[in-house]
Amino acid sequence: MATLLYRLGRFSFRRRGRVAAVWLLLLVVLGLAAAAFHGPTGDKFAMPGTESQRALDALAKEFPQASGATGTIVVAAPQGRKLDPAAVAPLVEEAAAVPGVVAALDPFKSGAVSADGRHALIQVQFDREAQDVTEAQRAAYLKAGSSAQGLRVEHGGEILNGAPEVGGSEGIGVVIAAVVLIVTFGSLVAAGMTLLNALIGVGAGMGGLFALSGVVELTSVTPVLALMLGLAVGIDYSLFITSRYRQFLAEGVTPEEAAGRAVGTAGSAVVFAGATVVIALAGLSVVGIPFLSVMGLAAAGTVAVAVLVALTLLPAFLSYAGARVLPRKQRTGQSTGAGAEGFGYRWGRVVTRLRVPILLAGVIGLGALTLPAQDLRLALPDAGTAAPGTPAREAYDLTSEGFGEGFNARLIAVVSAADPAATTAAAGEAAKMIQQTPGVLAVAPPQPNAAGTTALLTIIPKAGPTAAATEDAVHAIRANVASIENAEIAVTGATAVGIDVSDKLADAMPVYLLLVVGLSVLLLMLVFRSILVPVKAALGFLLTVGSTFGITVAIFQEGHLAGLLGVDVPGPLVSFLPILLIGILFGLAMDYEVFLVSRMREDYVHGDTPRQATINGMGHNARVVTAAALIMTAVFGGFVFMDDPIIKSMGFALAIGVLIDAFVVRMTLVPAVMSMLGRAAWWLPRALDRALPDLDVEGERLRHHLTTGAAASPERAGVM
Repeated sequence: MATLLYRLGRFSFRRRGRVAAVWLLLLVVLGLAAAAFHGPTGDKFAMPGTESQRALDALAKEFPQASGATGTIVVAAPQGRKLDPAAVAPLVEEAAAVPGVVAALDPFKSGAVSADGRHALIQVQFDREAQDVTEAQRAAYLKAGSSAQGLRVEHGGEILNGAPEVGGSEGIGVVIAAVVLIVTFGSLVAAGMTLLNALIGVGAGMGGLFALSGVVELTSVTPVLALMLGLAVGIDYSLFITSRYRQFLAEGVTPEEAAGRAVGTAGSAVVFAGATVVIALAGLSVVGIPFLSVMGLAAAGTVAVAVLVALTLLPAFLSYAGARVLPRKQRTGQSTGAGAEGFGYRWGRVVTRLRVPILLAGVIGLGALTLPAQDLRLALPDAGTAAPGTPAREAYDLTSEGFGEGFNARLIAVVSAADPAATTAAAGEAAKMIQQTPGVLAVAPPQPNAAGTTALLTIIPKAGPTAAATEDAVHAIRANVASIENAEIAVTGATAVGIDVSDKLADAMPVYLLLVVGLSVLLLMLVFRSILVPVKAALGFLLTVGSTFGITVAIFQEGHLAGLLGVDVPGPLVSFLPILLIGILFGLAMDYEVFLVSRMREDYVHGDTPRQATINGMGHNARVVTAAALIMTAVFGGFVFMDDPIIKSMGFALAIGVLIDAFVVRMTLVPAVMSMLGRAAWWLPRALDRALPDLDVEGERLRHHLTTGAAASPERAGVM
């Protein structure tokens, strides 16, 4: 692989104009395709096979007028006064006149008025699902009731679900990344070229994703996840290759040869690192959850594009940049790039000397951080976690004030039978059972469809949508009504869908974690031809994941230091966050593992003692891994400033996970364990050694190829 990439790097360097033109053309084509075929995103988390989804499918068929998105307009009179039915009636008429609305219920007729008469709920039913509602319809809905005098009117419901805005606070991460690159390279040209290369890759990846959004249903989180991950790995991969290119230039190798060797060596590690991320994200498809599969595949596609850009476009940019990628002192001959040993060597010596106490402190410390994860709870976000001041949040809070949080967690029991009489009897029996279920506040009278074969029971829990008591109530309701004969009864609604999604994801997480850990052991065994190194890497990954979960739970769920991150209402973590975190952190952890340990193995193979090889690996790569981790943390951390609770928690978890894995696990625990294992770290049974294919990630064959060809081609005589 290294030899093939070496040739690719030299080709791209020589044919820089053609390579750059191809990528520019591709970027334009994908941009135009995205503009032409861009489809809407939404927050529909469908879960085939679950009870809530089966009920929704049945509603669409048997009770279509009740299967569309719903809105809730909350009306409140001034403090100490009651609502006047005559003042509320015009609001109902305005809501009913909104395009796409099939019904708006007068609260004084439906009974949706608070006990003190100060609050009322106008239920609005649309004729289509939330993701199919146009912006014009949504704007008209938000305008309904705006002319009301002396009343507070807030708009909420599924109709307000939409994509988070991107483009403001996320730029903070890019700015920090630019600063880190300038400090690392000491060259504005090298920093700018690396950042531009990554941005082109992200642009191409996002263009392709949005071009497909017209035919593939995307959740609103999917593009943000792809942008977040594509930008982070794009900068890191370009950083690794550029750093190795500069190293070869400093050793006296010609620019073209340096580009080929950089792509052949660092590029091999980039291919492996990118492949692990792609495989882990694509592996989300095995969970069997459609929206999660799309999220994983979309992010994987963006990462794959980032790898291709780093391997092809970056050498072309290096050709244009020439020696300007080096600091000014090196270009003018005032410095050769050699000097006192850097921090990496010093840190490597400290860790190998104090390996036992450092290892104990690291494992115990990360283990302690993992403890809060045992209380992990999962749920889909609701309007109660939306940013303060947004219409959805204001409506949620006003509803809770007037009626209690349970009115924001309405459930629907769908009762179906062969004939109207059986439906009526089953609905009545179910209503009595549900009313007696712990955690249920009220059950509305049955609403039959025109044929009388399906009836709806609206259920009001006592607690909010993400409360544990509501989850218990849903499970209890389902268990109780299962005994009713001659009818099919299913509980659905946004709250029930969220519970089903969370339950299925929680069940899938251990299986996926086992898959990822097994995959890491296998891949690293292929790369390092060792048994203990992959096992050590997998155990380190588990420490990273556990401590990241623990910290995220402590802040976002339990509320410790939540105010510092703008989390005003702590609650359960987003249900798909843990499984996404496992997949992404796996790829990133293997990224740093390869870049650090591959140099250790390279020096060990060439005669260094295990301890010295470990120190050399840290000395050569600590600086670039530090820069890469800081850049990735900055990019992910920039998304913490977004108001959307899903993106905020995702950005934080990824940022803290990268910090822990890079600085605690890979740059501290890994060298401590490697020096402790000594020669045993590289042991591999002979039979297994013969059976495993040689991926040549460290470029041993490339080294041999260059060495044997040095006499015929003097420009290749530089040191690898």
